[in-house]
Amino acid sequence: MTHGILSDILDYANRANPYPLYEELRKTPVFHDGSGPYVISTYYEIQSLLHDPRLSSDARNLAATAGDPLAGESEEEAAALPPSFLKLDPPEHDRLRRMTNRPFGPPHSPHRVDGMRGDLRAIVTGLIDDLGDPGQIDLVDQFAYPFPVTMICRLLGVPREDEPRFHVWADTLAASLDPDPDADPAERQRKTHDSRMELGMYLAGLIEERRKQPGDDMLSQLASGHGQDESMSTMELLSTAALLLIAGHETTVNLITNGMLTLLRNPDVLERLRREPELAAPLVEELLRFEPPVQLLPQRTPLVDIEVRGVTIPKGSSMWLILASGNRDPQRFENPDRFDPDRRDVQHLGLGSGIHSCFGAPLARLEAQLALTELARRLHNPRLLEDPPPYRQNAVLRGPRHLRIACDEVRS
Repeated sequence: MTHGILSDILDYANRANPYPLYEELRKTPVFHDGSGPYVISTYYEIQSLLHDPRLSSDARNLAATAGDPLAGESEEEAAALPPSFLKLDPPEHDRLRRMTNRPFGPPHSPHRVDGMRGDLRAIVTGLIDDLGDPGQIDLVDQFAYPFPVTMICRLLGVPREDEPRFHVWADTLAASLDPDPDADPAERQRKTHDSRMELGMYLAGLIEERRKQPGDDMLSQLASGHGQDESMSTMELLSTAALLLIAGHETTVNLITNGMLTLLRNPDVLERLRREPELAAPLVEELLRFEPPVQLLPQRTPLVDIEVRGVTIPKGSSMWLILASGNRDPQRFENPDRFDPDRRDVQHLGLGSGIHSCFGAPLARLEAQLALTELARRLHNPRLLEDPPPYRQNAVLRGPRHLRIACDEVRS
């Protein structure tokens, strides 16, 4: 097998169905072609590495990125802000994640996510009410895209009248995550940088206001800090808020869109969800296995030489963990290419695992469950207008860029 397989995985031509490539890759559980990254594609190895303290997420520990086609993808974005906790190791990672978790979830804020159900339902209902012509709906632009960013604005406490500005920044920053062979790189970088700066300035202003007059939103609680050592600098707060916006947005858009695409390809399951809304929870877990919104984690690096399946991976090497391949590993899941919401034991890698497991998982699950249940209930006889749909360029955050569908009517 040549380096070709990594180029194939990144090649847009294979975006609609990368799974046969992953199957090929699993024949060499630790793939390395002499240069480039070490690629891990089997379930048990990925699971174990996600929990291995010898593996770093901090790009500063990478010794060699030569031959890694995804190296340096996010360098320019980091220039304006310190790295978010996603890109740090303990103990800095733990401190920032712990502080961010206080206002978000148990044990300090056990009702945060559950308390958002009403808000979530209202946003979903409003977006479905506004779908317009049932003969031509783009589920990405009209539904899956605006939903999570509106939710993150509510979570952070962005005033309603400022939400449209937030949508514009989110659009630009999301676009910057996608390679665009046709765009002028300098112009694109300038737009991204400007958006980051504007978002940063806006958030900095909001943080100042919240420090003077805290509300019960998450930004107020982060800005007011807790106890000794437990307060974030303004820069740390900015990079955490930007992380919540970008990471929390893109992944949820993909989860909902991949979910709807999978249901439209499995009409019997869609019909079941319409009749049994309680199917939503197991269905979303199976979706996270079957079509995970984050396909791979690039740029992990060992802090010492480590051995995986008899292969020594030298300290400082670039590693890719292909989560989507582990999720389809027949050594772990029976009939892995079958979408089965009744699957028992779905310990998928769709939200990662270990200290960097998805921070927003409880909210993402709830968003996807509500969104898919309501779409199933209210769209009468929905069908795909193109299959496969056009995908985003991004191989890491994989999902349709548009999902054009038609239905007979949008029920009230």
